Amino acid sequence: MSSPIYVSRNLPISNVLDGVLLGSIGLPDLQRPFVWKNDKVRDLLDSMLRGYPIGYIMLWDSPNDLETKSQHIGTNEKAYAAPKSLVIDGQQRLTALLASLYGVEVKDKNYNTRKIRIAYDPLTRVFKNADATTDRDSRFVSSVADVFSAKKENRLRSFRREFSSVLNESKEKKGETPLTDEELDAIDNGLDELLSLESYQLPILDIMASADEEMVSDIFVRVNSQGQTLKQDDFIMTLLSVYEPEMRNSIETFCANSHIPSNGSSYNPLVVVSPTHVIRTAVGVGFKRGRLRYAYQILRGKDLETKITSEEKREENFHIFGDALTKVLDLNNWHAYINTLGEAGYVCSDQATSSNAIAFCYAFYLIGKYEFQLDQLTLRKVIRRWFFASAITAYYVGSFETNFERQLNDVKILNTSEEFVEYFEREIVSQLTDDYFRITLPANLDSNEAMGPYWQGFVAAQVVLGAKSLFSTVPLSQLLTLGSSGSKKAFDKHHLFPDNYLKKNGYISKRSNKANFTLVDYANNIYISDESPENYVRRFRDELGEEAYRRNCLEHALPYDFENMDYETFLEERRTLMADLVKSAFLKL
Repeated sequence: MSSPIYVSRNLPISNVLDGVLLGSIGLPDLQRPFVWKNDKVRDLLDSMLRGYPIGYIMLWDSPNDLETKSQHIGTNEKAYAAPKSLVIDGQQRLTALLASLYGVEVKDKNYNTRKIRIAYDPLTRVFKNADATTDRDSRFVSSVADVFSAKKENRLRSFRREFSSVLNESKEKKGETPLTDEELDAIDNGLDELLSLESYQLPILDIMASADEEMVSDIFVRVNSQGQTLKQDDFIMTLLSVYEPEMRNSIETFCANSHIPSNGSSYNPLVVVSPTHVIRTAVGVGFKRGRLRYAYQILRGKDLETKITSEEKREENFHIFGDALTKVLDLNNWHAYINTLGEAGYVCSDQATSSNAIAFCYAFYLIGKYEFQLDQLTLRKVIRRWFFASAITAYYVGSFETNFERQLNDVKILNTSEEFVEYFEREIVSQLTDDYFRITLPANLDSNEAMGPYWQGFVAAQVVLGAKSLFSTVPLSQLLTLGSSGSKKAFDKHHLFPDNYLKKNGYISKRSNKANFTLVDYANNIYISDESPENYVRRFRDELGEEAYRRNCLEHALPYDFENMDYETFLEERRTLMADLVKSAFLKL
């Protein structure tokens, strides 16, 4: 019988949380955005108070020699220079408990710190999300963290007295009877029950240091009730937390700053960057490898050629990774790249149908800049043309890692800047053939889906060509970017043949065909409402004049006099015109 690779035990929550605070248990998620809503934190506390199970906490023992190598891990102000074990499953639960019980600040989606306040009524044992209402209600402790803080500071008796006194004063003002002795006892008992959460027994699964990531993932899947897999990027971020915490912090900071203006840089309206995007890009730049699993193996110290893992190789790989990461995390590089994608017509998040495509092309942007020393004009032209081609053909959708890996292998053997440019021109030509524009793209536009890469490619083409919004003088690019930093958008997708018309004529099943859409500003969309094409077109045609109307039709790939066409004929002709417009935009890039 083989030796066990894990042991199970129960630990009081206080022991686990103290381990995190002291540093013996590594909890990477404390540096990452906390995704739980306060409702979920509230329900977690309520379940514990009722004695309900809240699931396993899975820990992975750190390598045996980790403590002796703490000088390579970075500074740590905690009692432990390096964690003895790493949290693999249960990160969000432990973060929720630290935040709600001990007042530890967490980070929101924009990486700003915030506190999680859960209010508690000790008389009824009810938890609520703390807000202005609970703050005004003297029945509630404004935050359960206040109770645990009072215990820690040896002022629990005075806290109890003050709470009951304030509640009595409130009842007196309302003309209510004071608290009875039984109610005072119930409040004390309720506070004791809350404090007893520290004694709640958590089931712990301790996985030995000898287990590799495949074993850990398998155990995770088998014990996880939802059957979800342990993601490779979770392993990678855990490794960075242990060996190079400063790198991890830099990645988290970049993820926050890459989306908002920083040091005079422009706003990034396309994508909210995740650590996975950063890791993919850095490994692509530094090692010319495109699969995420290679990233983990590389940072663990594996030589991908010999398949041997060693400390020396790990240190070497971290050095290469760090150099590449410096280039990736340079906000000047990032925003110059995002502006390049804007030149390709991609100016808002709705158009970013593949965030991986953005990460992969960023890797090639950096390789072209640093390894092949391309001048900015040439580099921007190559990248915007390739991004446009890869986006409109959905090149990085599906087997995206395979395609990225192949391209990196190809680029690895190139020697000159001319070869780099020629390579991507060949890639572009292989994707955007005459048959693609004549047959493939019109066919791809024949589907009942308003979104997706082909439709968004058409929109990008309109931006490149400087199209105005339908029956308007406002540039389409302006509408797309106007509300990109908030939730309210300045445009809408308009059914050229509205629902009522299609329903009356038996075409309702094809209402959402891509060729039946175009972008308009909200005002015009409301103005058009559900009118038939012949009615609303007549009004706009009279207002714009014939020349402006004809130009607007060209900008939106609309057959002239489309309002009088049979719907099926219209769809067929417009798909061809849409493909032609995309081709015209590509030739302009």
